[in-house]
Amino acid sequence: MKKLILVLTIALSFLSCDNDDNNATNASACNYEGLSYLDTSNNDQTLIPEASLTTGYYPNNGGIGVPAVEIYKTDDISMVFTTNVVTLNGTGTGDLIINNGQNITVNVTCQRAGTAVGEEFRYDVTASGIEVEFCVVIDEVNP
Repeated sequence: MKKLILVLTIALSFLSCDNDDNNATNASACNYEGLSYLDTSNNDQTLIPEASLTTGYYPNNGGIGVPAVEIYKTDDISMVFTTNVVTLNGTGTGDLIINNGQNITVNVTCQRAGTAVGEEFRYDVTASGIEVEFCVVIDEVNP
């Protein structure tokens, strides 16, 4: 577990990879990868597989018709990502909280949007020169 947190922290701190250049593994299909990044050799690297993440869609999180998404590491909640960016090609910010409770405000672009269990969300997430991607399936819809 500590190794995963260390890798996630390093990846979020030092990597600057464009996994959205139409050559990336997930460019045209989500493939349910989880939390990933494109390494310096153009290989898609998965930090947390989709099977270890839970994705909740909240259609009325901020009031009627104000939706949000929450993605968290299922087994120990050492990583939580939340955003109100839920429409295709929508942009805005989100919050990424990692193990020690450190909250990082990130820039978010929604590249695939769903509204029902089994549908996909794909987010390009950037902050301070780094870029990662969430490619996940909605596990629960909470009104």
